[in-house]
Amino acid sequence: MPFARLATATTPTCHIGLGLAAVGRPGYINLGREHDLGEDRSVETLRTRTHELLDAAYAQGVRYVDVARSYGRSEEFLADWLRARPDAADVVVGSKWGYTYTAGWSTDAEQHEVKDHSLRTYERQRAETDELLGDRLDLYQIHSVTPDSPALTDKELHAKLAEAAAGGLTIGFSTSGPAQADTVRAALAVTVDGAPLFRTVQSTYNVLETSAGPALAEAHDAGLTVIVKEGMANGRLSAPQAPDALRAVAEETSLGCDAVALAVILHRPWAGVVLSGAATTGQLASNLHAAAVDLDEEQLARLAPLAEEPAAYWERRGQLPWH
Repeated sequence: MPFARLATATTPTCHIGLGLAAVGRPGYINLGREHDLGEDRSVETLRTRTHELLDAAYAQGVRYVDVARSYGRSEEFLADWLRARPDAADVVVGSKWGYTYTAGWSTDAEQHEVKDHSLRTYERQRAETDELLGDRLDLYQIHSVTPDSPALTDKELHAKLAEAAAGGLTIGFSTSGPAQADTVRAALAVTVDGAPLFRTVQSTYNVLETSAGPALAEAHDAGLTVIVKEGMANGRLSAPQAPDALRAVAEETSLGCDAVALAVILHRPWAGVVLSGAATTGQLASNLHAAAVDLDEEQLARLAPLAEEPAAYWERRGQLPWH
């Protein structure tokens, strides 16, 4: 299993991964993109930015990289970097299928991505991913599963995924929405020939959205690697927007709000990999300080009341504009 390579790594940051959602395409819902990316968001500009982030992440001990078919050209950018960096053979690569990117490299498209968890989409996108990443792909996840997703019940799809797993590919799923916990528990029950299908789960978890925590603990206990995404709540926990309680704890640690927010997640015993969604090398360096933050129980208790009702959290997330 590819994540066993992370378990044997010795760098403090080996359990922080780099997600390329924010730099693989010109538009995304993270706050502050106007400042982070500026106006020049050409393919080559974002390719260069992605490679700079990957160079910095690798130099600082990061060994997991997360991309997706719907993240614009993220797979392409990563594949280019991997070819140029044969020394990075220890990087674990995860991608996702189930959303198709439809924005045409625009920030003001009417629709940026289309969701479809059918077997037909899996086979098409698997071929597209294989063309770019080939045998460097370690993990393939169903993108943003919800309780009503046909991916939870489609036996033909399950058989194809099990076939891929038998060939050495790790199969996982990601979740989104206010019913993440229900989705995780439903996915844990999916089996093929009596064996669990999924070996990883990637869910949104942060100090504002903690509802998936108990289910993620169950997934960890069942042997799945838990990957945490959106630990910065799409920028709501960065310094300009951070709640007062988070700012206060950050001041006590002499580190950034982002480092503290990610450190809260690293503190969870079930968290296997916590993703940084940095768009700049400066943000990445600050995020990676999370590995050095030693929060005590009193500080964690002061941050706990920041948690919002899941429905309210996801409603606000759904209102974030694509920049």
